[in-house]
Amino acid sequence: MSQPSDTSLASLPSFTSNTLSTLEGKHGAASSRRRGSVSSINSVVSRAAVDAYPGLNEEEINFKRIQTRSSIIDTLQRRASRTASRVEVADDEENQDPLGKSADDKDQEDDVLPLKDYGTEFASLDPELVTWDGPDDPEYPRNWSPARKWTSTIIVSLYTFVSPYSSSVISLGGSMIAEEFGINRTYMKALLVSIFVLAWVIGPVFVAPMSELYGRKVMLNSSIYFLLAFNFGCAFSQNTAQMLVFRFLAGLGGCTPLSVGAGVLGDCFDNKERNFAMGLYATGPTLGPAVAPIVTGFIVQNCDWRWSFYVCCILNGVVAITGTLFFEETYPPTLLKQKAARLRKLHNNPNLKCIYEIADGETVAGRFYVNLTRPVKLLLFHPMVFGLGSFMAFVYGFMYLMIVTIPTIWTEVYGFDKAIAGLLFLPMGIGYVLGIVFWTWSCEVCYEKLVEKNGGVAKPEYRLPMLCFTGILIPVGLFWYGWSAEKHLHWIMPSIGTAIFGFGLVAVFQTIQNYLIDMSPLFAASSIGAASLFRSCFGFGFPLFANQMYAKLGYGWGNTLCGFLALGLGIPFPVFVIMYGERLRLWANKNMERDIAKRREKNLKRLQAKNETQEK
Repeated sequence: MSQPSDTSLASLPSFTSNTLSTLEGKHGAASSRRRGSVSSINSVVSRAAVDAYPGLNEEEINFKRIQTRSSIIDTLQRRASRTASRVEVADDEENQDPLGKSADDKDQEDDVLPLKDYGTEFASLDPELVTWDGPDDPEYPRNWSPARKWTSTIIVSLYTFVSPYSSSVISLGGSMIAEEFGINRTYMKALLVSIFVLAWVIGPVFVAPMSELYGRKVMLNSSIYFLLAFNFGCAFSQNTAQMLVFRFLAGLGGCTPLSVGAGVLGDCFDNKERNFAMGLYATGPTLGPAVAPIVTGFIVQNCDWRWSFYVCCILNGVVAITGTLFFEETYPPTLLKQKAARLRKLHNNPNLKCIYEIADGETVAGRFYVNLTRPVKLLLFHPMVFGLGSFMAFVYGFMYLMIVTIPTIWTEVYGFDKAIAGLLFLPMGIGYVLGIVFWTWSCEVCYEKLVEKNGGVAKPEYRLPMLCFTGILIPVGLFWYGWSAEKHLHWIMPSIGTAIFGFGLVAVFQTIQNYLIDMSPLFAASSIGAASLFRSCFGFGFPLFANQMYAKLGYGWGNTLCGFLALGLGIPFPVFVIMYGERLRLWANKNMERDIAKRREKNLKRLQAKNETQEK
């Protein structure tokens, strides 16, 4: 017996106008009842086959399930259609996402389904739907205890530290490797370092969709062991080709925490709590590349260069074991799928499913396609991502340029041995540490004051005022460092320059990454991915021309050129965004939101057609 294809929720006997109000976002008494009984959903689903559909036989129950879930998909499909139309006429005057989510909406999930509260809105309709047990469910990561949240944050920060540490671990041993392998060309020596970063351009295309399919924990824990395996491969390399291949593969393993680490913070913290966590997370990409040469300098001074990799592997292994033991899954869709699997086994009911198992019509190929194309679209067509990302990419690229060239300054210009040359990376590391402490505090104070001044309404632009100071600090650090080295001033002078650079770099990461997350929660992951791709391209390319640039221009004029570029990237556009950027941001967001809405509508139509076939 067939049913009409446009089965509405209102056609179901148990569905009332109050439920319709709930489905459109007003949970009212239904949500209160769910909050009052954490176990209510579990107790219902445990008797789903008997109590959920009383008086019906097995065939009728199966038909009712198809009808109910078809109605859920139909509701989501109609909602996606409405939001697709709404994007076209979104009022730019409102500080509101045209798809119905504000910039400060802590319940924003992902861009696959137009959901509210991870499907809890449908709990009263489908008794076999597994959802959170109300808004205070302790299994939801944002409801975890502070200890659980910070354990996950610290571990993902350690993961993010190990990968950049591995990227620069051969900066002081590069000359020894080149001598052993017969590498004569300067750019090839730099490639030994930068090819690791090249993998960070390619890896996220595959890592991000796989983290959506399998969760954060599986991807992070497997990647850290992947990194460990190929760090060992580097340690045992016998020629240039092996070293380059193993370095690239190690970079692929190391790209995962850089790609999904910010997502872990988003899972655990809302916008008001995230700033300090982001400051801790930022220690990895900044402090890691500076710490590695400090350690490596003493190693290569007294041991074979291979020991720098052995020590790196020890660090890598300790972090991997720690993460394996203590890191918990934080991605809410994956947690709901795991909860559904537990309940299916516990109650011997294969029909217990979460909303992502019922209504996610996205294909695996579709996920990879979107993850490949959307960051590129953002870079090319979203002025905020390109403009702010350019400054972050430049600063990141110059950081790796310094990692490659600083050893030459200390050993050839100042005549220090490799141990002392490595130790002189310490001022840059001190700059990072001081920057993390100062900018985390100052950015948070500035943000809160601007929100309070605006009547408690947060805007992404409130994340950026401190960025303007870095537009001055970064060039000052480059001028100071370059001309001090050019004039052979006391070693403390170029060291101060690197410290100023490191101090300013932290604020660039914190402010821009927070802005990109707040700019549109709907495609925050893609925005971060686009910025990561951009900066990794610069991190790969800058070291390759560094020595040639300094050979022709000298350290003074070479850094002066880069300093003026930093000044041009770090002042005009950030000031424009702070003063006038809101309208431009909302206008630019609409194109991405239109694509997302159309993609949702297409996927849900495909799923609805499949359900209608089952219904007949």
